[in-house]
Amino acid sequence: MTQIEQNIRNDLKKKDILLVSHVVLGYPDLNVCLESVKEMSKVGVDIVELQIPFSDPQADGPFFTKAQQDSIKNGVKVSQCFDFASKVCKSHPEINFVFMTYLNIAYKYGIDNFVKDAAEAGVRGIILPDLPVEESDEYVEACDKYGIAPIFMFTPLTTEERMRKISEKAKGFVYCQARIGVTGAHTKFGEEEEKYISKCRRNTNLPIAMGFGIQEKEDVDFLKGKVDIAICCTQAIKALVKDGVDAMGKFLVSLR
Repeated sequence: MTQIEQNIRNDLKKKDILLVSHVVLGYPDLNVCLESVKEMSKVGVDIVELQIPFSDPQADGPFFTKAQQDSIKNGVKVSQCFDFASKVCKSHPEINFVFMTYLNIAYKYGIDNFVKDAAEAGVRGIILPDLPVEESDEYVEACDKYGIAPIFMFTPLTTEERMRKISEKAKGFVYCQARIGVTGAHTKFGEEEEKYISKCRRNTNLPIAMGFGIQEKEDVDFLKGKVDIAICCTQAIKALVKDGVDAMGKFLVSLR
């Protein structure tokens, strides 16, 4: 069992649902990113996605796409993202940090080196949403080698056979995309989502995290007792950019 999975299972003994939020590294700048991580720690966020910006992020909506493109325009480099990760992993060991980025970034860096350097920085998992499970052997082997969790995704269109195939490779937790599409739009949770969550449960023994469209307490309340982890990213960063770090913290507190 990877460290992040063990931590999740231990935390679930004390909380009815865990919370994930997000940092687009370099947006609006690295100093603000550092302050936002401190605030997330203060308000009890359990897992933080550190997004290494990519120019064409296929799974992300307009807000995150622009955020990443702005970060790149401002000159943020992958090496700075690793330095940032090392800093926050050391200063906030209570948080499970995961990298989120796209395969192009990891491939250009070198898959083995990318995973190795992530592990050395203290990152406990990696999400590459555009990496098909069929092409993931090198990546999964590197994750196993360096003790880091390869986090894969289910979607509402994923067949049960494919879910089982993904679950064989995945570690840490499974990221269940609540709806088809990209990040940012609100998901109205109801009977269809409940059936989908049950389908996910049948096909993995890992903790289940649900993201894409969680924007208010009502959404998190719906997910309690059904999934293990609620992922709220876009709205948190919108609050940060609009009204500052404190506003982001108040928003995250309001979800519980």
